[in-house]
Amino acid sequence: MTAPDLAQRSRAAVWHPCTQMARLAQVPPLPIARGEGPWLIDTDGRRYFDANSSWWVNLFGHSDKALHDAIKAQLDTLPHVMLAGCTHEPAVRLAERLSARTGGALGHAFFGSDGASAVEIALKQSFHSWKNRGQPEKREFVCLQNSYHGETLGALSVTDVQVFRDAYDPLLMRAHIVASPDARRGNEAEALAAIRALLAERHEHIACVIVEPLIQGAAGMVMYSPEYLRGLRALTREFGVHLIADEIAVGCGRTGTFFAWEQVVGAAQQHSHRGTETQRRSAPAQDWPDFILLSKGITGGTMALSLVLTTDEVFDAFWSEDVTRGFLHSHSYTGNPLACAAANAVLDRFDAGLLDDTLAQASRLTRAFAPLAPRVAHLRQRGMILAFDVPNAPPRFAETFHLKARAHELLIRPIGSTVYLMPPYLIDDATAAFLAEAVTATLHDVLA
Repeated sequence: MTAPDLAQRSRAAVWHPCTQMARLAQVPPLPIARGEGPWLIDTDGRRYFDANSSWWVNLFGHSDKALHDAIKAQLDTLPHVMLAGCTHEPAVRLAERLSARTGGALGHAFFGSDGASAVEIALKQSFHSWKNRGQPEKREFVCLQNSYHGETLGALSVTDVQVFRDAYDPLLMRAHIVASPDARRGNEAEALAAIRALLAERHEHIACVIVEPLIQGAAGMVMYSPEYLRGLRALTREFGVHLIADEIAVGCGRTGTFFAWEQVVGAAQQHSHRGTETQRRSAPAQDWPDFILLSKGITGGTMALSLVLTTDEVFDAFWSEDVTRGFLHSHSYTGNPLACAAANAVLDRFDAGLLDDTLAQASRLTRAFAPLAPRVAHLRQRGMILAFDVPNAPPRFAETFHLKARAHELLIRPIGSTVYLMPPYLIDDATAAFLAEAVTATLHDVLA
């Protein structure tokens, strides 16, 4: 099957996500035949570096042998069993290991199917726990300007990206939207003051605040400091409001620590990046958020899985013989053993010292892209996420950049006028140099 044939068939039969289908004739989908490490190869044999890790999921590139072996071994024993009334070792082990990475502060894992479902679960658990504790009036949610938490109706209610939200606005719950911290604007003190004012006025009615720690992804890789989150945690404690850390995009080592929140509590300085979970020491439980959400990279780009980690306090609010006080939420593939086996294999890699290596890889990206700084605005980086803004970008900049990059063996999708890289953890010196050269050449082609 040739590339044009497969692209044409796809346009006719497949409704592509996050895509205006009327544009597919001008922006034909790449017909991918296979993946090898950081490379994707199309049906004509051309290759493309997966600079955005296929929507931020492929931690170790494509066709990683260790992940595949873990899935194959699980496939031979137990592909799936419902988690209602049953349990299995891969799910239990995964939940225990993730809890240990918080020092036991978040000791209860609820499994979902994808990032948006994790957001739905956390919002429901927050409200329902307050209701079970006799405070049903705490039913309002707070999110940041330009936040993105998913596209199901509940998740979209705490999303403030117009292109996703506006068409469905009449269907959505009304969330409070407060100022976002943005290192480019130096406004963290003002942003904290704004949320303090809201919590002081409405805390008796607010169930939770939800944030993307350190980086707001779909907003254009907006970066801010751990100090803002430390202040936000103190405010939510002061006013008795839950805090949800949506680490779906920024967890699993993307920001330089396994949980982005480790940089808030200082846990990264309290233990070596090497060692098993039992050797780790963590910050006090009250410094962690009430919920942490994981998906995307947790299975290394192999299986759909999400998790909601939460505290004893939230969990205990549902502890009752009364079935109506239970959390009656489920997905058919909740805690799928294949996905849990893949996630455990991902954690094995981190236990073996992966973070030490990713810090070195991040430094390679920093050095390789430094010469680009005078030509762009706000070149910024946290861990394995690097971004810059293009002033006075031409119309359809993101689409044009994506298409021009293909000629430079690069698969990349800017957000508006922000170009970003979130590559697999496979960056040596030569790869970093290639990425910088390919991005620079593409930028020249677009602006020329």
